[in-house]
Amino acid sequence: MTDDLPEFTIEDLETLTGLDVDHFDSEAAVLLGLLGVEVIRERGANLCVQVVVGDDVAFRANLGTTGPGNDPWLAGKAAVARHFSEPSLLVRRRQEAAGTTLEEQGLDFETYRAHGGSMPIRVAGEVVGTITMSGEPDVVDHSAVAETVRRYVKK
Repeated sequence: MTDDLPEFTIEDLETLTGLDVDHFDSEAAVLLGLLGVEVIRERGANLCVQVVVGDDVAFRANLGTTGPGNDPWLAGKAAVARHFSEPSLLVRRRQEAAGTTLEEQGLDFETYRAHGGSMPIRVAGEVVGTITMSGEPDVVDHSAVAETVRRYVKK
């Protein structure tokens, strides 16, 4: 991993707000997850990747030093992406710009974690799942998820 952390503005994050597809099921989730593993390995990152379809974990891989300690972060970031239908880092940046927090909006930190690393998966505009990574600084998590989504769209 490089010591230079990526930087994302709200405008940067609005260019890719998730994965919008015609169909998404567990087979698609495995493909997306394997692309995530490819990105993680290329970057030499300590990240876990999880793809959820509906309420089911359809794909999960822990790479490097990741493990059960990442579970609350995976769940919390995914809850934000699902709730807002936007990347969790975009939600965080908007909160920072507004000078507010999710807690001030009545969303509990144990359930909703506005940190980078999760994107919604949408079919016909409806959120049907999420792809989430955790293990590095949240901007690194987001960068890896965004690259994974870009690669999936190209397939």
